[in-house]
Amino acid sequence: MWMVYKEDENYIQGTFVSKHSTEKAAMNKAKKEINFSHATKDKRTEETLIWLDNKNHMPVGIIVKKKKKKK
Repeated sequence: MWMVYKEDENYIQGTFVSKHSTEKAAMNKAKKEINFSHATKDKRTEETLIWLDNKNHMPVGIIVKKKKKKK
């Protein structure tokens, strides 16, 4: 699940906006809800992050996808 968050008073992962099953749907919602100019994808071992920055490269939101744990 891709979760979209908007910056809220110094917390980048502050206000929950929405959740989506695809990365494309999450990006489309972020474009509508968050005023950002740059997106940077960061793949980590347990999650994938897409940092959303304004034109001055200040973070204004984030998209997070947690990887499923293997049983």
